Amino acid sequence: MTDLSCPIGIVVVSDRASAGIYEDRGGPAIEAWLANVLTSAWTPLKRIIPDEKDVIAATLIELADEHKCGLILTTGGTGPAPRDVTPEVTEAVCERLLPGFGELMRQKSLLEVPTAILSRQIAGTRGSSLLINLPGKPSAIGTCLDAVFPAVPYCIDLIGGPRLETDPAKCAAFRPKGS
Repeated sequence: MTDLSCPIGIVVVSDRASAGIYEDRGGPAIEAWLANVLTSAWTPLKRIIPDEKDVIAATLIELADEHKCGLILTTGGTGPAPRDVTPEVTEAVCERLLPGFGELMRQKSLLEVPTAILSRQIAGTRGSSLLINLPGKPSAIGTCLDAVFPAVPYCIDLIGGPRLETDPAKCAAFRPKGS
């Protein structure tokens, strides 16, 4: 029997979590948010990696090109610290950037914390994959996903990725009539 679930990449970018120095909370926050909102079948492909440009790039490319993840969500590495390089690597591996995602995530996060202006998360596409950088703080992950996810399923439709369905009571995904 063929597995019809959509693979979704969840990438934790953290030197300390990848070294086992602290417990990752960002990856589980993403997975829990998705489990609460998505009604279509999906499978998480989880990675915990260090803040190393080559490792981040190889991981994003693997999830997009080899595993055909329709959605790849990263957490961590989006601040102004010298080792925070997730946005630069995401930009380098994407074919197209979607600046509205980062703009909206920062706008919504600023309503909760003034340091959200320091966040540099971006989004873009690679083939039929949508890549979105999220902050590392679990509560900020929910804020950002709540803000942008209504546009995510239709974006994935437009780039030829797998169809994602949401529970409209939890996230009203927008699709034009007839889509």
